Amino acid sequence: VAGKRDPVQEQEAQAWIEAVTGQRFPPGVPYEDVLRDGILLCLLMNRLAPGIISKINTSGGDYKFMDNLNQFQRACIRYGVPDVDLFQTTDLWDKKNIALVTTTIFAIGRTAYKHPEWRGPYLGPRPSEENKRDFSEEQLRAGEAIIGLQAGQNRGATQAGQNFGASRKIILGK
Repeated sequence: VAGKRDPVQEQEAQAWIEAVTGQRFPPGVPYEDVLRDGILLCLLMNRLAPGIISKINTSGGDYKFMDNLNQFQRACIRYGVPDVDLFQTTDLWDKKNIALVTTTIFAIGRTAYKHPEWRGPYLGPRPSEENKRDFSEEQLRAGEAIIGLQAGQNRGATQAGQNFGASRKIILGK
């Protein structure tokens, strides 16, 4: 799992979090250790959607910090991040799948494009939008008469030379 981590993506995600929240990552502290308590992630969501997380636990035991991660995930779903892009609490807490944590941060950055009230920086490419087209009945009928070459053509095709497996040898007298 550690082999899937991309340091360049982690740097981009870190820079974006710092730009949005206005808080710098402590120097020398690994990326996953800074995010592990969930405080910075909750601050990120509150900057993107003010008040989406009502109470951020800044002190207390491990359960309080794990609650921050759970609140962060619920806030992501309310903000519009697809739930398939979300990491599980144990992915970050036990440092099992940090690559998925980075993927979630990129998903939040993409979702921010869909919120016109957000005027801050974005992360990643703009998501595609629907491009619905309306064709008349005449245009649809015209398309049925065209034979596409995507399936290929069979001009000059024969079955000559086909051989299905080895032939059966019959030896008399044995």
